Amino acid sequence: MPVPEPLIDDAARRFALLSDPTRLRILAVLLEREPLTVGELSDSVGIATPNVSQHLARLSTGRLVSREKQGRAVHYRTTDPNLRPLCELMCASLVGEARRPRARAG
Repeated sequence: MPVPEPLIDDAARRFALLSDPTRLRILAVLLEREPLTVGELSDSVGIATPNVSQHLARLSTGRLVSREKQGRAVHYRTTDPNLRPLCELMCASLVGEARRPRARAG
């Protein structure tokens, strides 16, 4: 399905958000066991809490995650139901590619 011209820039911004390995790690953890706090995500991905917080802010601005205050804690969860199938599709493609023999150069 072709992307309508007015949405090309939005699609590029969304893919740019997904192009960062740290953000992909955060999303992968959220897809497995959401909702989580910044501290829980920081522990899960092994990245300093301020860095995780900055990445979550970008993902939130891009409408890929949402935040919900519960008492004193803020919990994050994914908001786009297409994230899981997109990640599964990409992972399946990469696994399949890794299993194929590579052609030799020269």
